[in-house]
Amino acid sequence: MPVITCIEDLRRLAQQRVPRMFYDYADSGSWTESTYRANSADFQSIKLRQRVAVNLENRSTATRMIGVDVAMPVAIAPTGLTGMQHADGEILAARAAERFGIPFTLSTMSICSIEDIAAHTKAPFWFQLYVMRDRGFIERLIERARAARCGALVLTLDLQILGQRHKDIKNGLSAPPKPTLANLLNLCSKPRWCLGMLGTSRRQFGNIVGHVEGVENMGSLSEWTAKQFDPQLNWGDVEWIKRRWGGKLIIKGIQDVEDARLAVAAGADALIVSNHGGRQLDGAESSIHALPAIVQAVGSQIEVHMDGGIRSGQDVLKAWALGARGTYIGRAFLYGLGAMGEAGVTKALEIIHKELDLTMAFCGHTRIETVTRDILLPGSFKA
Repeated sequence: MPVITCIEDLRRLAQQRVPRMFYDYADSGSWTESTYRANSADFQSIKLRQRVAVNLENRSTATRMIGVDVAMPVAIAPTGLTGMQHADGEILAARAAERFGIPFTLSTMSICSIEDIAAHTKAPFWFQLYVMRDRGFIERLIERARAARCGALVLTLDLQILGQRHKDIKNGLSAPPKPTLANLLNLCSKPRWCLGMLGTSRRQFGNIVGHVEGVENMGSLSEWTAKQFDPQLNWGDVEWIKRRWGGKLIIKGIQDVEDARLAVAAGADALIVSNHGGRQLDGAESSIHALPAIVQAVGSQIEVHMDGGIRSGQDVLKAWALGARGTYIGRAFLYGLGAMGEAGVTKALEIIHKELDLTMAFCGHTRIETVTRDILLPGSFKA
């Protein structure tokens, strides 16, 4: 086992251990992948101010996200096909997040179901909802999330239509993998992954298969989902979902100030500045660049969170300094999961927390809630 010191170490190990089609699914963007790359690269241009001769005892990264106590302003992002990075992946990630004291968000397109997560955790988790044409199915999903004691509904708005991801097309992405010669040869080089999958029955989309009439296997699921993402989604649907849910609502996929104002008007408790990890509109602005203007416009009216490109605790601190009161990690935890299962997710969280704590201290702070954009070098970030 190599020594793991950073998220990049976990990424390299995951690349070795996860079948190509599922590794590429997680570690890719749409079209030229320019936005996918910018999400991470734009963090690097933001520089920090080092401070010295400050009492650095009794540090704390603890805060709150939508009223929930968190060990650091980080949540596990909703990611589809998580259970294909590692057997029972959503369950393992949820347990790691619960032990660490941060929220876990389950995707509609997860392999493990809402009920699976509820059965293996005690803390309320969050559920991410895609809006489908079948409103009856949406109503049932909301009821299932309520029955599972989900603490918040995360409504994703930026996937009315699916962005083109070249690697997924070339790999013939499917769950489970199609038994082509190329896939079989690749699977032979991933014995750890194969053994894990042989030991679980969770290999399909647990929130959908068996819960929709006529969808009983991957073939019928593909046909159903191709027709279900709703291109007519509008803000009236958001208000309907909020009324139907009745609990805390987080709107994900905001990149524009005007959309942020509409999220406030819709009654959301928080919004997530997000470009879907660079997987939808290639050429869109990076999340960290879009963040400050949205915070300035609506940050006094709604809790602003962000995702996209976070690979370190330094990235978390920079986002916080620019006004994000919560961040979400997707690829960072998936690398840990693919590399080492539950222990890998825990390792990813430990790495990010340590980097956040040390960087906060080097910038002269002992509590994250006192950190402002004063820790950033003027001129190194977009105002």
